[in-house]
Amino acid sequence: MTIFFKAISSYFMVIMIMMGPIVSAAQGKVNYRNVAQSDSAVGYASFYSNKFIGKKTASGEVFRQDKLTCAHNTFPMGTLLKVTNLKNDKTVTVRVNDRLHHRNPRLVDLTILAAKTLDFKASGIVKVKVEVLK
Repeated sequence: MTIFFKAISSYFMVIMIMMGPIVSAAQGKVNYRNVAQSDSAVGYASFYSNKFIGKKTASGEVFRQDKLTCAHNTFPMGTLLKVTNLKNDKTVTVRVNDRLHHRNPRLVDLTILAAKTLDFKASGIVKVKVEVLK
C-alpha cells in the first residue's frame, strides 16, 4: 500500500513541477531574460527600494537614488536607455549599471530620481517603452 502512495505522490510532484511555468505564464509574468534582444521593448518598470542605497550594483558601482541609472537583465552595462512612461509620454534617459533578480517579472528597475522624472513614484509601477540610444 505504501509503495502505491509513494508512486502516486511522485506522479503528482512531477505534474506540479511541470505546471509551474504554465501558472507563471497564466499570471502574465514574463521573464525578460528569455525574450529575444531588440533595440526596444514594452513592459513594466518599478523603482528600487531604499534598502539598496550604498550597496554595490552588478557593475561594481555604489547604488544611489539620486542618479539616473537602472537595472536591466539583457542590455550590456553602460547602455543608455530612453524610458517612456506610456501613461503620460514623459521620458528619461538612464544608464544600465545593475541587473534585476532573475525572478523579477519587470523589464526595468529605476532609481527614485528616474521614477519622479517619469511621474510614477506614487503608483510604484508603470507600463513603459524602453529604447536603446545609439
